[in-house]
Amino acid sequence: MPKPRKRLAGAAGPAGPDNKGPAGKRTKTKNPVGTSATMGNSSPEKTSASKNCGKNLSSYWLMKSEPESRLEKGVDVKFSIEDLQAQPKQTACWDGVRNYQARNFLRAMQLEQEAFFYHSNCKEPGIAGLVKVDVQFVRMMKRYITLAELKTHYQAHKTTGGPLKNMALFTRQRLSIQPLTPEEFDFILSLEEKEPS
Repeated sequence: MPKPRKRLAGAAGPAGPDNKGPAGKRTKTKNPVGTSATMGNSSPEKTSASKNCGKNLSSYWLMKSEPESRLEKGVDVKFSIEDLQAQPKQTACWDGVRNYQARNFLRAMQLEQEAFFYHSNCKEPGIAGLVKVDVQFVRMMKRYITLAELKTHYQAHKTTGGPLKNMALFTRQRLSIQPLTPEEFDFILSLEEKEPS
């Protein structure tokens, strides 16, 4: 989960794969801006997360964080969109990513790319706001878009061929960072103007 004391790839600072960051911890999620990572996919199913393997991945992302307190190895991993909004310059580093594919996606992100800030592992998971990568708060969503609402659209789009038909949120649920196609991103943004289904 994000911590405000370290910076993401592309930010100023000497941290590299084996260097220690400002908090004295090893920082393993850093990678120079402009480099991308290739990753494998064990699933034969083509998802938005796997279609772009080895290519310029995505310009849009979905980043999951836990808005409610939960201790992991004695550390509270809570970090909500409101916590991000309260940070200096409304910016924080995204760390604590353990899954190799999610880490590769994190390394592939570039400054100024947009992402949805998704609240997970809570009473009602869903998209709470927009951020841009270094993770900087952009704005709250006009309304909270729940996982249940997204799932309804995903199921309909699987049969009709709509923009969410291959969305990684449903095909690769365990990833804390997921690429989105421009069509997925635009469709989800359009949902905030509509009444929940």
